[in-house]
Amino acid sequence: MEEEDESLEKLLKWAAEMGITDSTIQNHSRSRNCLGHSLTVSHFPEAGGRGLAAARDLTKGELILRVPKTALFTTECLLKSDQKLSLAVNRHLFLSPSQILIVCLLYEVGKGKSSWWYTYLMLLPRCYEILATFGPFEKQALQVDDAIWAAEKAVSKAESEWKQAIKLMEELKLKPQLLSFKAWLWASATVSSRTMHISWDEAGCLCPVGDLFNYAAPGEGEESNIGIEDVEGWMPAPCLPKGDTTDVLDSEKFNAHLHRLTDGRFEEDVNSYCFYARNNYKRGEQVLLSYGTYTNLELLEHYGFLLNENPNDKVFISLEPGMYSCCSWPRESQYVDQNGKPSFSLLSALRLWMTPVNQRRSVGHLAYSGHQLSVDNEISVMKWLSNNCLGMLNSLPTSKEEDALLLCAIDKIQDIYTAMELKKVLSDFGGEVCTFLENYD
Repeated sequence: MEEEDESLEKLLKWAAEMGITDSTIQNHSRSRNCLGHSLTVSHFPEAGGRGLAAARDLTKGELILRVPKTALFTTECLLKSDQKLSLAVNRHLFLSPSQILIVCLLYEVGKGKSSWWYTYLMLLPRCYEILATFGPFEKQALQVDDAIWAAEKAVSKAESEWKQAIKLMEELKLKPQLLSFKAWLWASATVSSRTMHISWDEAGCLCPVGDLFNYAAPGEGEESNIGIEDVEGWMPAPCLPKGDTTDVLDSEKFNAHLHRLTDGRFEEDVNSYCFYARNNYKRGEQVLLSYGTYTNLELLEHYGFLLNENPNDKVFISLEPGMYSCCSWPRESQYVDQNGKPSFSLLSALRLWMTPVNQRRSVGHLAYSGHQLSVDNEISVMKWLSNNCLGMLNSLPTSKEEDALLLCAIDKIQDIYTAMELKKVLSDFGGEVCTFLENYD
């Protein structure tokens, strides 16, 4: 812990020298620490671990952190500063922007203390828990077919991209440990979970200090009088940079399908990445950042965490083949949200399906407008939904109660230091707990 605190102190000092500041004064003189005016590093055990707290009372919408372009870790700045890297990359332009950024990151790590970014790189997480890092046990523990498929796809995609980039890394003469798939997964997870949107590079950028903010889902922690914008779309795979603000920018200047960070953007007039308070915060409260609207599976896939209460979570409902033929709604719109409310399109599809075939044409406009067709029809729809959801739950290997017990056991295990204590705690648990211990010796 002391070593980590020392590394953090060095980072904040380095960041101050780079012009990163949380001061609201445009020409504020640089100090030994880039924080202290608006933000401070703190620890939140129950809410993301290390994060940023308000150093004073903050007002929604005010500027709280500014990171100049020269302090952003981008492919552009790395290629400009290293001719060897630039020449090698130019021979492999078939690679995606995110693959190139991943290689650049591993290349800088390989430089060790000689890297200009060493102070920042030393404080990056040593491991991540995104879906691409999941082994057989973790994938099966997801239980839901869609989630297992997403994990398998993520692992396969990461391995494919690594193999495509291996020749470039060999040309750069990276150390053997940095050529490994394990190293690729680490760098890929760093890019996936920590990059932020910039207009000049699809891969995004790593933003020192700006990446210390923890996540808040849109709709979570908002004040009751604040509306939540419904922003759809996101950056294409393989990299999902955290996009742009919606609270503080002119929507006509930005494409909502490419920009989904609601609390910050790169501003050309000050040549810096600027972050704004998404809410009013009291001194000492954690200041959170919204990366965009995600389900828990999406958060796990790209950022390596999930929320106990995610207002944007949803469960997709599989309809019978014939049900899709009587409506034009896409399958991804057929879901039940976090509060158990069926989506608009799911209700419309089911209402039409429960209507006799010879009557569907006459009531189709009502179903597509979101209207109930009749009391009996609505009862049939709700019975179908109830039975379908119950069937999905019963098909899973464990129940919600069993999962709660498992989580409780894991919490206890983390505080146990002897084999006898561990055995005592696990005596009441079987199944996944034992399988987990067997998988990890």
